[in-house]
Formats: sequence, C-alpha cells, structure tokens
Amino acid sequence: MLIDTHCHLDAGEFQSDRDEVLKRAHDARVHAIVIPAIARSNFDRVRELAHSFAGGVYALGIHPICVPQASIDDLAVLESEIRASLSDPRFVGIGEIGLDFFLPELKTDAMRRRQEEFYSAQLDLAVQFDLPVILHVRRSHDILLKHLRRRPRIGGIGHAFNGSFQQAEQFIAQGFVLGMGGAMTFDRALQIRRLAQRLPLDALVLETDAPDIPPAWLESGSRNEPSSVAGVARVLAQIRGTTLDEVIVQTGANALRVLPRLATVLPRQAPFQAC
Repeated sequence: MLIDTHCHLDAGEFQSDRDEVLKRAHDARVHAIVIPAIARSNFDRVRELAHSFAGGVYALGIHPICVPQASIDDLAVLESEIRASLSDPRFVGIGEIGLDFFLPELKTDAMRRRQEEFYSAQLDLAVQFDLPVILHVRRSHDILLKHLRRRPRIGGIGHAFNGSFQQAEQFIAQGFVLGMGGAMTFDRALQIRRLAQRLPLDALVLETDAPDIPPAWLESGSRNEPSSVAGVARVLAQIRGTTLDEVIVQTGANALRVLPRLATVLPRQAPFQAC
C-alpha cells in the first residue's frame, strides 16, 4: 500500500490547486497521506484537510523551527487538542516534533535549550497518551536519542533520516522506522542511499515532505507533491535490487505498524477519493 508518511498539504504552495494535487496523488495510487502540524496556528487546518479526502490523516505537534515563536501556553493547547482528538480516527500521532541544530538561528545555546524543552514536553505527551511521534531529525540525532532512552519505548517515524548507520540502528531499536524521500533519489546522496540499501526493508517508510525536498526528476526549487512518493518507491526498489511491489507492500505495512491508527481510515481496495 503506497503511503506518503510526511506531507505538508496545508502549505501555501498548494493553495491554488490542492484538488488537482490530490487528483494526481490518487492517479499515482497513493492510498494515504499523513499531514503533520508544525504549530498551534495550523492544528485546525491539518485536521480539516485530513477530513477532506478518504486517505487523509494528521498529527499534532510543534516543529522545532516554530519553537522561537511558540509559548509555553502552546504546549497546554497541544495537550488539550490531543485529548480532544483521541476519538478522531484520522488522528495518528504527535508531530512534527524534534530538534534542528542546522539553521544558524536555532544553534545558539539558549535556543538549543528551548528546543529541548519543547521536544521533551512533547515526548512526555506521547507517553501520556500512548501515541507515536513523527520526528524532525537534523544534526540532532544523538540528543534526540538521549531523550528517547529516558522514556518507555515510544516509536514512530524518523522523518528525512540522514544519520549514520549506527544511529539508524539505535532509532530502530527505539521502535522507529526511517523516512526515505526525495533526497534519496539523487545519485550524489551517497549516505542516504547506503542506508536505503543496507537497512532492513521493514525499517523504512516512504515520504515526500511536499512541498519541500523535490526528487531528482523535478527541477531544483520546484514544488514537490505527494504523487512523487510513487517515484520514491521505484528508486528505493532499484537501490535495493528488489521489486516495486515488495517495496510498496513492506513500507506500507511498516507505516501501519508504527502509526496503528492509520489502519482505521485506509480504503481496502483502491486509492483515496475526495470525500
């Protein structure tokens, strides 16, 4: 089952033709799209979008890039929203959360501490509500793991993973699968492609991060779309020397394993259609 496990469908880049974008994803036989929130301001929007087509699901969280503008009150709102969403079958977890030590404005000591405060609080919510998390992992693998080890096993998805093989194994040991997307489709992405080849297939899921991280077949700076996940699956099959069907079946099963609430909204036979 072809699943885009990470797509910011609420982004402004889709404002003018979102229905057409969803039609192209449907035509590419994408069965489900996971839409993660990034801030309190878009909790309602990702929920609304997830309910607008049959394969739409959402996660709620505060992205590390949004932490500088966030307040502690936002964590209380997030807890309330999570509690209210537990009865919603389209709600699948907490995300996008994590740490970003790549952007200069997020690398100061004060901002690193603040990111960790928000990350730690959101992991505690995952434990409290027994929910998986969708992790933003950028130059922060070891610190993310440190916080995960302090808690009961949470599990989820390590989005756009680009760590070492040893770090990948540690995330997998914590119950995570790792997201493979557009970056993997470039021949020069040697580290990611090595991971895609060497890691067990049951540790990988497919994603686009649309509208970001366009694959190799799109022009640099072009808008990515959830339909691209079909091409990502083909590249992963080529890298691993296996069939496209095996990749689609196994990565779909992996997504269902780490996001178990996803199973309640997936169509049994056909890709999604507009509600």
